[in-house]
Amino acid sequence: MRVFNCRCTPALLAAPALIAVLACSSAWAEESDGAQSAVWKQQKFNFIYQGFTTKYSCDGLRDKMRDILLQLGARRDLKLGYWGCSGRSGVPDPFPGVSVTMSVPVPVGDAKAPAGEPSVPAHWKPVVLKLDNDPLSEAGECELVEQVKQTVLQYFTVRNAQFITNCVPHQLSPGGTQLSAEVLVADPKTAVAASK
Repeated sequence: MRVFNCRCTPALLAAPALIAVLACSSAWAEESDGAQSAVWKQQKFNFIYQGFTTKYSCDGLRDKMRDILLQLGARRDLKLGYWGCSGRSGVPDPFPGVSVTMSVPVPVGDAKAPAGEPSVPAHWKPVVLKLDNDPLSEAGECELVEQVKQTVLQYFTVRNAQFITNCVPHQLSPGGTQLSAEVLVADPKTAVAASK
């Protein structure tokens, strides 16, 4: 059972019950459809991939991480650079890494929300992290999914995260690892305008 809080003024309380219900219904509608006011918060971090089954070049990891971060709700103007890479372009690196600078929506009033930033309309979106359209290729990426769950997910506003894993190093695990969650994302028009 969901409980909806409605703040009604004394004038509304004195009005007939029908008027009070109509005035409060907008608060119920906003919460029930997942609408949320948010502010953009800049996040910076470095990510180093350490896996046995699949190897990435620094370029490959950077491109893969860009896709992951956008799926999780990062604004499109994110910046990714190389971090700790020792290999040549296009050649698998033993420990490829990326540096990330991105903006993500944080609910207004949240302790992590920056003060004084303009609010933007946002909503909760269910996401099942998808790394590749080819099931065989995706089967080798279970270690990357695990590391995203452990070190990257904390930079986003998520709820109801679920992680299922059957990841075995040096073995392909078709459908063996899945990360799903509801993520807070800015409404599309707002996100595009902000990234410009």
